[in-house]
Amino acid sequence: MSKAILNHHSLGLVCAGLLLSGAVQAAEPASCQTVHFTDPGWTDISSTNALASEVLKGLGYQAEISTLAVPIGFEALKNAEIDVFLGNWMPAQQKFIDQYVGSGQVEEVRTNLTGAKFTLAVPSYVYDAGVHDFADLAKFADKFDEKIYGIEPGAPANQNLQKMIDSGDFNLKEWTLVESGEQGVISQVKRQVRRNNFIVFLGWEPHPMNTTFDMKYLSGGDDYFGPDYGGATIHTLARKGYREQCGNVGKLLANLQFSLTMENTMMGYIMNDGMEASAAARKYLQANPDVIKPWLEGVTTYQGADGITAVKGYLGL
Repeated sequence: MSKAILNHHSLGLVCAGLLLSGAVQAAEPASCQTVHFTDPGWTDISSTNALASEVLKGLGYQAEISTLAVPIGFEALKNAEIDVFLGNWMPAQQKFIDQYVGSGQVEEVRTNLTGAKFTLAVPSYVYDAGVHDFADLAKFADKFDEKIYGIEPGAPANQNLQKMIDSGDFNLKEWTLVESGEQGVISQVKRQVRRNNFIVFLGWEPHPMNTTFDMKYLSGGDDYFGPDYGGATIHTLARKGYREQCGNVGKLLANLQFSLTMENTMMGYIMNDGMEASAAARKYLQANPDVIKPWLEGVTTYQGADGITAVKGYLGL
């Protein structure tokens, strides 16, 4: 027998021995190899979904992302059609948490972002004209054309704004909530800013709007968006039992934590530079490899190999 054949034969015996001993084996059931995410169509969640997906790909998993409005996404989590939601904005989505997490149908994994803001905002020239608070809006009703620009229909934030209008709070009873997607409201703000017109819109951070526009958040909306200008935390949710079933992915989810700088950068790649979310995530991770280590603490590949080595190899680091 030739030396090459002997070496090949020996390698085969070693691999067989490892398989028999269980040292090389899938860490999870086959059903865990594809991870299903929901995305409400918000670029911040597209960014975090993409970052998580690129890491998962490096670990030998697949990621599928479904664009679903928030209420539908929660139902999909309840029905086990979706595994993970990285975009639970709190307290704006409190009623969904009460309904689904409170009843044990969906599980909260962790807080993945702190320091977020989520409330009404205006361009700085509108703020300088005297609109500092929700209570100031009615004084300039004609200039605003009695319109507030929200986000996509069905979003809890829009429901809060409609409740505010319907109740007559801040003398806004005759005002109209204009519902549109993220890109729609940003386009409208750009258009009005170019003309130096008044506009009030739902603003939030992380988002490139905070650097694209010279803008200010309004005080006075605590009853609808919470204190500190709608100060928010973002949470990771999973379908019931998912972390027990898919323990390795569950460990990754427990480790995933983002920052405002990270998400603003990612969103800028997507919204300003026109990059696909997956390409933006790859670019960010290649430029900031240090974020990978804490995410992969105790996480292996799907086949049980070292996670950090695999993801660095996948990213070409």
